[in-house]
Amino acid sequence: MSDLLPFFRAWVTDPRRVSAISPSSPALAQLITSEVVPGQGPVLELGPGTGVFTRALLKRGLPENDLTLIEAGPYFSRLLSDRHPDARILQMDATRLAKAGLYAPSTLATVISGLPLLSMKPRQIMGILTGTFGYLRDDGAFYQFTYGPRCPVPSAILGRLGLRATRIGTTVRNMPPSSVYKIERKSRPEILNNILKTA
Repeated sequence: MSDLLPFFRAWVTDPRRVSAISPSSPALAQLITSEVVPGQGPVLELGPGTGVFTRALLKRGLPENDLTLIEAGPYFSRLLSDRHPDARILQMDATRLAKAGLYAPSTLATVISGLPLLSMKPRQIMGILTGTFGYLRDDGAFYQFTYGPRCPVPSAILGRLGLRATRIGTTVRNMPPSSVYKIERKSRPEILNNILKTA
């Protein structure tokens, strides 16, 4: 299934929202989902677009009804609903996750993010991370890809939230070449938990 035409249509409709120059490649999808283990719990995907990462998750054996897809664009939201009828698909701004009540606290296993963090303001990134880590278990992880040379989450935000970022791999089989970072809690999760209580 080609994503080029629906991606182009979405870009024409709302070029400011669709910041990438092309859909993510299967190689990047395989890399960003490589540590997801089916059966460990629900998975939240942010900014799925045409569903390249979604299909990679399903290929790994994740049940479709374990997936919640957060997509702000109406065109992509409709496309995802048609392609993945058993997934929970919500058209909303990912910066508002903290108050959305998607999961009980500490129940989410994994977050896969296709959001363009490099083009976001620090307060937006802070909102996304506090929202998602409020749902993630202590051993849960947030996976983010980037076109840049370093983690797209500023070190000041990582430090404030008590998080650490580790690059798990890079692929040149994407346009542009991309790296994937795993963001997780440090050994003292109470730092983040205290912030979440006041969010």
